[in-house]
Amino acid sequence: MTELGSQAFRQADDRYVAACHAALAEAKAASALRGVKAINLSGVEAGAAETAPPAFEWVDPGTLLIDEGYQRNLSERSIKLVRKICARWDWRRFKPPVCARTERGLEVIDGQHTAIAACSHPAVTTIPVMVVEAASRTERAHSFIGHNRDRLNITPMQMHFAAAAAGDEDALTIDQVCARAGVRVRRAQPGNGVWAIGDTVAVRAVGALINRRGAMRARIVLEALVKGRARPLTAGQIKAVETLLHDEEYREDIDADGVANAMLALGEAAEQEAAVFAATHKTPVWKALAIVLYRKGKRRGRRAG
Repeated sequence: MTELGSQAFRQADDRYVAACHAALAEAKAASALRGVKAINLSGVEAGAAETAPPAFEWVDPGTLLIDEGYQRNLSERSIKLVRKICARWDWRRFKPPVCARTERGLEVIDGQHTAIAACSHPAVTTIPVMVVEAASRTERAHSFIGHNRDRLNITPMQMHFAAAAAGDEDALTIDQVCARAGVRVRRAQPGNGVWAIGDTVAVRAVGALINRRGAMRARIVLEALVKGRARPLTAGQIKAVETLLHDEEYREDIDADGVANAMLALGEAAEQEAAVFAATHKTPVWKALAIVLYRKGKRRGRRAG
C-alpha cells in the first residue's frame, strides 16, 4: 500500500471512529430523556385558576412600565446585573418578563432587569412578554410577591414595600407603628452611607417586635430609640431597648425616657462599650448594649444590676 493510500485509510478509520463516538453519545443522550408525566397528587387539592391563561406578545421593551411602589429601585447591584445580561445576551437563556395590562400600558410584574437589559441592548428591538390578568395595583403587588418570595436576592425591605402595596395587614401595621414613632423604613441602605435619625432597614426586627409586644408597646420602644437619636435603628438596638422596657430584670428601674437619655449621654460610645463588654463577657452584643444603657439610664437610688 502506498503512503497516500495508507493516509487515506487512516483518515477513513478516524471518521469511522468519530461516527461511532457520535452515535454512542446520541444514544446516551436519548436514554437520559424522559417524558413529562403527571405525579400522584393524593392529599393535594389542585388550585383553580382565577384568571384566563396568559398571552404572549412581542413588544418594544422601552414601552414597558415599572411601578416603584412595590418594585425594586435600581441599585448598583441591579445595574451590574443589567450590564451582565446585556454582555451575555442569549435568546436560549431568555425568560419573558411577566406583565399586566393597565390603563397606562403594560406594567412589568416580574423581570424588570431583563426588560431594562433588552431596552439597553442596541440589537434588541422587541422581546416576548407574558401578559397576565392583574387589573388592580393590589393584584399586581401580590403577584410580585408570589414571584419573588423565595428568591435570595430580594431583601426584606423590598418584600415589605411590596406587601404594603398589596394591602398586607402586617406590613401596613409596621408602617403605621413606624410613622407614629418617627421611624422611616428605607428601601435600602443610603448610597452615601449617611443615615437620618430614625432611619432603619431592620423591618423584620420591627415586625417581630410588634408580634411580641403589640403595636402600642412596640411604638414606645421605637420612640425611645428615635429620641435617643439612633441612626440607623438596628435590630440589636431594638432588641436591647425591648429587653430594658419589658424584662423583669430591668423594667422597674428604667423607662423609655431613661433609655433615650442614656443614648444621648453616651452617643457612639454606647455601641463601642457594648462591643467591648460583649467580647469580654462572651454575651450577645444586643444584650451587652442593654446593660450599658441600663447602667447609664437607670433611676437614681436603684440597684446597679
